Amino acid sequence: MNTYSTVLEAAETLTLSPDTIRRWEKKGLIKAKRSELNYRLFDMNELIRVQNKISGKHVGNNYKILKNAKKTNYKVIELFAGAGGTAIGFDNAGLKHTLLTDWDKNAVETLKTNRPKWNVIQGDIREINFKGIKADVVEGGFPCQTFSFAGKKLGFEDVRGTMFFELARCVKEVRPKVVMGENVRGLLKHDNGKTLKVILNVLIELGYNVAFKVLRAQYFDVPQKRERLIILAVRKDLNLPIFFPKEKDYTISIREALENCPDSIGQEYPKRKKEILKLVPPGGYWRDLPLELQKEYMMSSFYMGGGKTGMARRLSWDEPSLTLTCAPAQKQTERCHPEETRPLKVREYARIQTFPDDWNFSGSTCSQYKQIGNAVPTNLAYHIGRCIIGMLNKKFDPKTMEKATLVEPNFFKEQVSLL
Repeated sequence: MNTYSTVLEAAETLTLSPDTIRRWEKKGLIKAKRSELNYRLFDMNELIRVQNKISGKHVGNNYKILKNAKKTNYKVIELFAGAGGTAIGFDNAGLKHTLLTDWDKNAVETLKTNRPKWNVIQGDIREINFKGIKADVVEGGFPCQTFSFAGKKLGFEDVRGTMFFELARCVKEVRPKVVMGENVRGLLKHDNGKTLKVILNVLIELGYNVAFKVLRAQYFDVPQKRERLIILAVRKDLNLPIFFPKEKDYTISIREALENCPDSIGQEYPKRKKEILKLVPPGGYWRDLPLELQKEYMMSSFYMGGGKTGMARRLSWDEPSLTLTCAPAQKQTERCHPEETRPLKVREYARIQTFPDDWNFSGSTCSQYKQIGNAVPTNLAYHIGRCIIGMLNKKFDPKTMEKATLVEPNFFKEQVSLL
């Protein structure tokens, strides 16, 4: 059997409809690459795995928290650390933290409770002095903000007052070998792409080569369809390469992730909402309800445009979860358990974000959901951390890494007005 086949060839071999394969691709269960004639080609081994999983023939459980036994001496400063998704992943990859910061008291309490030996600072990042601190890596998932100025050179001083400025200030004061920025995919188009352009320009101005890429978490041992924009930068004088993790050819389902999941606190549905959601099948949403119930549940949204596919949404056992938000029972982004009619519980949320079962969260139930929902999945961070170690060691692993294309400095010569 050829490794790659067109959708029609694959459908015939597996006795499936072409639409089924196209639907799997749309759901993010499989990937396609393009042929020289621009046909979509699918890996047959990948297709067979998905078919077996959906039909119940899948054997075994691929869910695990990734961890490398070998530690390095590379030190990390992490800004906007939250509940520790990136920090755990980096730690499991072999990196060491010299400093973590966040303003949220509950998130900081979470970090200190689970890792009492970590140096964690709670407070306003604008008041932290990074001078004199030595680190090989500076990392931060900064909030996305518009830069409100016009006709400037788009440099370091022009972004003062934003959270990205604080990341850039830390880079300027510490001069790490590697910088990582993390954000939502929407940063690509935020303010018509101008925000990302300024961010990359500032890193180049500070003396770094830069690359960026959107990573899809479901292909990095995370049972969740979650996309994150990752920016990596290396100091120009060190001549270091930039690597991004290479996507796997499998995904992990909710069924695998929630096997033997510890019980925990969680939100509950109001009586009427629960009665309606009981009628939604696994993987279904509001359109699977009778028409009158659609109108009752959706109210004015029923008559508005758009697919509204997150409303009255029940997750599917045999697929990765949809992107977790800061709360599992928001009307626009419902995350109902695949079988029981209730929102996902806190520990189920944590499993899907690949937090270890012994990582405990501080604060109220709402705060715990928020901390988990805002985090970078730890397994995704692990794969990025292994790439950063490879960059620092100048050691490329073609099985797990891809070489990045650097952003060209010429791209930023023209002035851009940010209104």
